[in-house]
Amino acid sequence: MNSEIWAIILAAGESKRMGSPKLVLPFKGKTIIENTVENISRSGVEEIILVLGADSEKILKAVEGRDIEHCYNENYSQGMLSSVKCGFSSLPVDFKAALVFQGDQPMIDPYIINIIIDAYKKSGKGIVIPTCGKRRGHPLLLDSKYREEVMKLDDGEGLRALPYKFPHDVLEVEVKHQGILKDIDTEGDYISEMKQIRLI
Repeated sequence: MNSEIWAIILAAGESKRMGSPKLVLPFKGKTIIENTVENISRSGVEEIILVLGADSEKILKAVEGRDIEHCYNENYSQGMLSSVKCGFSSLPVDFKAALVFQGDQPMIDPYIINIIIDAYKKSGKGIVIPTCGKRRGHPLLLDSKYREEVMKLDDGEGLRALPYKFPHDVLEVEVKHQGILKDIDTEGDYISEMKQIRLI
């Protein structure tokens, strides 16, 4: 059976604001990237592709032994969109949809991911965006028909340009979960999340 629902995890960034490789920092007994991967693996996503760049060896070691694929973004220093394009170019021709995750969002629970996937399957919409308090968050789900549109995006636009280009095909799904709005960019972000899970 062909895998239809994929996850693209963006894990190529340089962690400049953190000052050290943030995806391999401890979180809930593992690393940040391990938690992100595990949450996705426990959802309705069928296959995962990890986009690597900076600190690729450390990240690969953290997820060693897990049933995921990876690609290497040689242009990671050019920004997040380059990693998105690397991920989409590595997907098989017969995929149905892909959810784009940031590697530093280990707070997104599997049930949230399933809400997004179910909404996609039931609605017929090609772009599904989770919201919390009317604020758009991650992951963004894109139907395969947008693959070429992703590859044509200008670096100055970013992936978020797609919903504005195709508003008729967008479904917002209110999930009432703050995790879709949060990522871990700075030491302050990290300390805040660790306090919430009572590890500090």
